[in-house]
Amino acid sequence: MMMKLAGALLLMFLVVHGVECQLQVGFYSGSCGLAEFVVKTAVRQAFINDRGVAAGLLRMHFHDCFVRGCDGSVLIDSTSSNTAEKDSPPNNPSLRGFEVIDAAKSRLEGICGGVVSCADILAFAARDSVELSGRLGYDVPSGRRDGTTSLSSEASSNLPPPTSNVGQLTQIFANKGLSQAEMVTLSGGHTIDPTLDAAYATALKQQCPQGNSNANLVVPMDAISPAVLDEGYYVDVFSNRGMFTSDQTLMTNAATAAQVGQNAGNRMLWSAKFAAAMVKMGQIGVLTGSSGEIRANCRVVNS
Repeated sequence: MMMKLAGALLLMFLVVHGVECQLQVGFYSGSCGLAEFVVKTAVRQAFINDRGVAAGLLRMHFHDCFVRGCDGSVLIDSTSSNTAEKDSPPNNPSLRGFEVIDAAKSRLEGICGGVVSCADILAFAARDSVELSGRLGYDVPSGRRDGTTSLSSEASSNLPPPTSNVGQLTQIFANKGLSQAEMVTLSGGHTIDPTLDAAYATALKQQCPQGNSNANLVVPMDAISPAVLDEGYYVDVFSNRGMFTSDQTLMTNAATAAQVGQNAGNRMLWSAKFAAAMVKMGQIGVLTGSSGEIRANCRVVNS
């Protein structure tokens, strides 16, 4: 039933918005039929070794789409003359999963070279991460092409700051064509908030002591079900256990607080909304047709 509800919402969205860009489900069916299977295999193998990679790939897709659109620019490496998005403060050192994209791209170049874009690989990988960690699958319209520019400064100016309040978050998402409701659906958090439940804050401080220099130390953002993509995030926020300011701020506005409560109490509805919002986000500023390129190596712009 969950899949049917998600499918119905996605179909409605695609009918209304499908003409806005040239993406389509099954774009590679004739040119590289194994494309989505190869990506899913790479994600699954990485997930078996580290379940946290799913969250990393989902976040990477979000960070890609909010800077220059979903063009794979977040994957480009910095050079001696340019600091790329991946090395901006919002992304480095927290963004991870690049090796999964590299693995999928390498396999696809061996099967059908110069066909599948890095931007599409990342969109597929995000969907596969959702499916593996949340048991929710959805179709990904594809046909994106890769961008050729990646600037650290643009990541810093386009991604929601960790201290964003609900008004700022609403505006940032609106700038990308996403509604406040979609912001709540897609929202993640970015910093410890003073409105945290006191006992929970104490526990987090013990796990991340002041002065710690280990960049690999992580704590779960969802204390209830940290390895499962579900409504547990909203239960936490509703209970003042949101990890960051941009989580807990959702409870400071009547409309967003109501959506948090709705999502916390209805897993099926939230799952369907999440799938639809992911598809819509995945169409932000895409390059299609003859725009951009198909990178041979996701880390480097073609010569």
